[in-house]
Amino acid sequence: MVRAIMIQGTGSNVGKSMLVAGLARAFARRGLKVAPFKPQNMSNNAAVAANGGEIGRAQALQARAAGRAPHTDMNPILLKPETDTGAQVIVQGKRAGTMRAKDYRKDKSKLLNAALESFARLCQDADLVLLEGAGSPAETNLRAGDIANMGFACAANVPVILVGDIHRGGVIAQIVGTHAVLENADLAMIRGFAVNRFKGDVSLFDDGRDDIAARTGWPCLGVVPWFEDAWKLPAEDMMDIRSHAGGTCKVAVPQLERMANFDDLDPLSAEPGVSVEIIPAGRPLPGDADLVILPGSKSTIGDLAFFRKQGWDIDLYAHVRRGGHVLGLCGGYQMLGRVIADPDGVDGRPGSVDGLGLLDVETVMSGEKRVELRSAQALPGGEPVTGYEIHMGRTQGPDTARAWLQVEGRPEGAASRDGRVLGSYLHGIFASDAFRASYLQRFGARSELAYEDSVEQTLEALAYHLEQHMDLDALLSLAAEPRFG
Repeated sequence: MVRAIMIQGTGSNVGKSMLVAGLARAFARRGLKVAPFKPQNMSNNAAVAANGGEIGRAQALQARAAGRAPHTDMNPILLKPETDTGAQVIVQGKRAGTMRAKDYRKDKSKLLNAALESFARLCQDADLVLLEGAGSPAETNLRAGDIANMGFACAANVPVILVGDIHRGGVIAQIVGTHAVLENADLAMIRGFAVNRFKGDVSLFDDGRDDIAARTGWPCLGVVPWFEDAWKLPAEDMMDIRSHAGGTCKVAVPQLERMANFDDLDPLSAEPGVSVEIIPAGRPLPGDADLVILPGSKSTIGDLAFFRKQGWDIDLYAHVRRGGHVLGLCGGYQMLGRVIADPDGVDGRPGSVDGLGLLDVETVMSGEKRVELRSAQALPGGEPVTGYEIHMGRTQGPDTARAWLQVEGRPEGAASRDGRVLGSYLHGIFASDAFRASYLQRFGARSELAYEDSVEQTLEALAYHLEQHMDLDALLSLAAEPRFG
């Protein structure tokens, strides 16, 4: 009999995704067949599932923690923001179109059936399904038609554990306040609470823990101390990306407004010999950077305008004149070319804009989206590379004759004549140890990191951390058989 339990938070970024990943590994180590599930996610940092299609990167990490391949049923509804008021809607891994926020709010209840369908399929091959909510159930203005939190929990009869984040302050008000605003039917779904990200002596919060329990009637399943190695795991939320000090090789990354798939940076951040500096809006690109990476973007033309608005184009040209290197990935690759043409308005308004002109290539946007896992070799050394493509648009031009990757027999990418400006559609390349080591050699940085092993070790440490600080036996006993239909 399959059982399920849902982790909801008092707000966004309280650590739900990481808790589910750690719980997945902990229960998998106990011999259970575990599957993660998030009915609705909003993120531009997507992963390619083994069965094709896109899911949130957090669900891909949770699948890895559970010891199974990521599948589109693990995140059936994925929203990828393109503007402040609209997002691309991915349903069961496939692009279903773009919707304005107010239209999505009217129609999102229609997507509940797709979410329930995926959930039911996932339950057929699991002992325990760990669900993750989105945002907070206390957003009462979003409750009607909700499919991300209590709407789904009630529809599928899944009990809920509510998590608060003590690090941001006011955790008693977070949890007790959520209790105060929920309707009785939603309150009935909550079986307990947990407090995340405590720094210091956990026993100092005993009185606070007991006060929450007394005010809500919910048992506490744990006060979880700050997990120091959290930064070693791939981040999904743009709020989680940050600079990492390391060695003398300095990598600068402009923080684009619609930055996507920034997990490309994770292996570089983990390198002791590399410093990765995320440059926020309003600050110039540093003049001492060895490498500037233009990351992926969910809105290439819009982010190119944002890039220029910060004056980063001037900084980038100066960086190149000084002999610096540039790497553009996906949307960043498109920006480096001479022209980005969008005749059908796939990326926004129909038209054409000048690119940065550092690569002699042109991009034409199209409605066809390429979503593929890839195996490749680096050129000329032949180092094995694994990665993935998620993009719309095709890029051609003279500089593609200097491709620096070979993907399943075809050339991929482009390089400037002097080889200091590179672009490619392939994400995830730096997770391949041999390639990363070879690439960093040109900057005098030595790599001895086994990146994938380090992720596994961190997941193991996270599971042990939760075993020590949460009552996992109690949590498992609260999980219940879900309802289908």
